[in-house]
Amino acid sequence: MRLTFIDVHVIYPGLEIPALNGVNLEIMTGERIALVGRNGSGKSTLMLTANGILRPRQGALLLDGQPVRYDRSGLRELRRNVGVVFQNPDDQLFSASVYQDISLGPLNLGLSHSEARDRVLQTAEFCGLSNLLERPTHALSGGEKTRAALAGVLAMSPRFLFADEVTNSLDPWMRQQVLEILERLADSGCAVILATHDWPLASAWAQRIIWLEGGSIFRQGKPAEVITAHNIDTFKSR
Repeated sequence: MRLTFIDVHVIYPGLEIPALNGVNLEIMTGERIALVGRNGSGKSTLMLTANGILRPRQGALLLDGQPVRYDRSGLRELRRNVGVVFQNPDDQLFSASVYQDISLGPLNLGLSHSEARDRVLQTAEFCGLSNLLERPTHALSGGEKTRAALAGVLAMSPRFLFADEVTNSLDPWMRQQVLEILERLADSGCAVILATHDWPLASAWAQRIIWLEGGSIFRQGKPAEVITAHNIDTFKSR
């Protein structure tokens, strides 16, 4: 399966400068991608557009070659396949317990309570949350909240996962746990797109780096092709 951006422009209401400006991009399932760029370069906008939260002003988003429809059924299909984990997990955790929060996605997809329970248990085990299912979400640590937010998206079995700087505020041990989850997810066939400011992480973890500047793709390719001393200096000066 592939997710394709064709000449995508996104402009926020009341602003003249596009947040995305002519993005052309194709992502295949199974890829590990690092999305880099300074604040305001368009990383979060690209993720929200991929999930249908934002709609292109111009251009098209295609899922497996078919244009995305922005009616209820079209968005439901898109969000079943494309998940987003936000930078702040508190923006994503709404329910009283971890179990309830993870079950929301499967239930919204129309699964039975029995099927949803199976998804919750499988996803909780995958994310190391099996012993926390009855814990109130507000009582979780920062790393536990990140994993719970991640589990809530993974319970919908997406084919593409966009993770918006989810490792930034974590301690090294919890950061490694989250990265291992993302790597196992990619190995299972899901595309994982991680937005990060961490160049060493991008270089070591990703198969492809997409570097955004001013809402456009400034450079992309294998880490060795994108991350050079010259390019890093260019990034820092921008």
